[in-house]
Amino acid sequence: MSAAGQGPRPGPGQGDTPWQRGDGPAGRAPAPDPDSLWVTGGVLFAGVLMICQGVVAALEGIAALADGDVYGDVGEYVYRFSLTGWGWIHLVLGVCVAVTGAGLLKGARWARVTGIVFASLNLFAHFLFLPYAPLWSVIVIALDIFVIWALAAYRDPGWAPGDALRRP
Repeated sequence: MSAAGQGPRPGPGQGDTPWQRGDGPAGRAPAPDPDSLWVTGGVLFAGVLMICQGVVAALEGIAALADGDVYGDVGEYVYRFSLTGWGWIHLVLGVCVAVTGAGLLKGARWARVTGIVFASLNLFAHFLFLPYAPLWSVIVIALDIFVIWALAAYRDPGWAPGDALRRP
């Protein structure tokens, strides 16, 4: 009992169950809604981002292969590759990311796990590419983190992201 004669009062989040409010129980925790705009829109947006990132990465690769002066010389760097090597890495990875993004938009079941794998590889490639294009690499890393989250949070394998466009 406190000095004012009252016992401790439960505040938000201090009840017996995780979803109990201070004014009484609120019931069971809400189930995730597979039709929520956050879920459906996140996967749809991840697919569009993957297509855009894949095309831009492929163009980065072509630029590095075509002209060695596009990216500056960074001097000594632990993860240093030749620009021809970076060109091929970006070109191949970009095509794979774009194709996987297109698969996501078509609702292909293989595209979700493949998208997580290619977004992770793209994240690592741009981390290693930081000295060559620092601002762009940081932006791509942030977008890849969103793509990985959106694809990992998605739980309904029977639903295709394109269905969101056809719903009334």
